[in-house]
Amino acid sequence: MGILRAVAKAMGRISTFRSYQFVLLLAAALAVVAFYYFGSEKQNFSSTTKRIKQTQASHNANRNDADLSVDTRPPHMPGSQEHGEEDQDVADVSEGSRSVREGDGAVRQHYHALMMFTKVDKSRSLQEKFRVAMLSMIKHGHFMEGEVLVLHFVSDPASQELGERMLQEFLPDATFKHEVLFHDVAVLTQKLFPIVEAMQKHFSAGSGAYYSDAIFFLSVAMHHIMPESMTHIVQLDLDLKYRTNIRDLFQKFDHFPPGAVIGITREMQPVYRHTFWQYRKENPQTRVGEPPPDGLPGFNSGVMLLDLRAMRASALYNQLLEPSNVAKLAEQYRFRGHLGDQDFFTMIGMEHPKLFYTLDCGWNRQLCTWWRDHGYGDVFLLYFRCEGPVYIYHGNCNSLIPDD
Repeated sequence: MGILRAVAKAMGRISTFRSYQFVLLLAAALAVVAFYYFGSEKQNFSSTTKRIKQTQASHNANRNDADLSVDTRPPHMPGSQEHGEEDQDVADVSEGSRSVREGDGAVRQHYHALMMFTKVDKSRSLQEKFRVAMLSMIKHGHFMEGEVLVLHFVSDPASQELGERMLQEFLPDATFKHEVLFHDVAVLTQKLFPIVEAMQKHFSAGSGAYYSDAIFFLSVAMHHIMPESMTHIVQLDLDLKYRTNIRDLFQKFDHFPPGAVIGITREMQPVYRHTFWQYRKENPQTRVGEPPPDGLPGFNSGVMLLDLRAMRASALYNQLLEPSNVAKLAEQYRFRGHLGDQDFFTMIGMEHPKLFYTLDCGWNRQLCTWWRDHGYGDVFLLYFRCEGPVYIYHGNCNSLIPDD
C-alpha cells in the first residue's frame, strides 16, 4: 500500500508538471501567432495607407484642372521638400503666409508666389526668362526653419509639361523648403470671366489680343479665386531677375497702411501720360500721368503683393469691380487701355490711392525704354529714374537685364 501511494503521488506530480508544461507551450504558441498576426496587420495597414496617399499624390500631380477654390496639398516634385504623410490642419494665419500645423506637430508658414506660365512651350524667349528668374530666385532665396515657399504656375498642359521638366533641373539647388502647384489656365479663365468681363473692353488691346483673355485680370479677382485660408500672395512676371532674398518681399505686407489691399510699384515710363492724353487735355492742372514724386504716373504689375484678406474685406475695392463702376471711371478719365490688370489698378489708383501701398522702385526696377524712342524722350528720365538699391530687375519689353 505504501508503494502504491508513493507511485500515485509521483504520477500526480508528473501530471501537474505536464499540465504546467502544456500551459507554457500553449502560451508560447499564442504569443507567436499574435506577433505575426497583429504585427503583419499593423504593417499591412500602414503600407495600405501609404499606398493610398501615394496614389492620391500621383493623381493630383497629373491633374491639369487643379481647382483653386479647394485648398489642396501640392504634388511632390523631384527636388522639392514635402511634408510628412499625416493630414494637415489649418492652425492659424500670419502676415504674408499661411501657418499650417503638420502631422508631426510642427507649424509651418507658407509663402505663396504665383506666375503666369502660358504658351511657354512655344517661346524660347519665355523659357530663357523663366530660367533667369528661377535660378536667381533660388540663388538668393533663404527661408527660416519651418517656412515653405509655394510656387503657383497658371499654365496650359504643354507648358506645364515643360515647366515640370525645367523645375526638376532648377529646384534641387534650393536651400529652402518649397512646393509646386500648376493650375489649368482654362479652368481659371472660366471662373474669372463673369467677374472681369466688363473690364476687358476697357483694358484689352482688342478681340483675340494677348491681354484680352480674362486670365490677365487674375490679380484683380484673386480674392474670389483663392481659398479663404490663403490670405496673402505675391504675383510675379516671368521676366524678372532677383538680386535679393524673395522672403524680404513678403515682409512688405507688414507695411501696408489701413485700407490698402495691394502693394505695387509705379510705372517707370510715360505710358499713362500718353494713355490719359484726353483727360489731361481737358484737365491741364491734373497730376494724372505726371511723373513722380508729385505726379500720378500709374502702376506696373510686374511685381504685386495681394493682401487677399484685405481685398475680401474692402467694401470699396469690391464695389469698384462692379461693371457700372468700371464703366463710370473709364468714362470719367476718358480711359482706354490695353494692359489688363495694370490698367485697372492704375485707373482706380487715380481716384482711390489709399487702396495701394507703393513699393520702392527697386522692387520692380523696370528696364524698358520704348517710350523714350517714341515721342517722349524729353520727359522720359523723369519717369525712368530710380534711386536706391535694386532688389528685382524687370526686363519688360524684352529689355536686357544686367549680369550683376
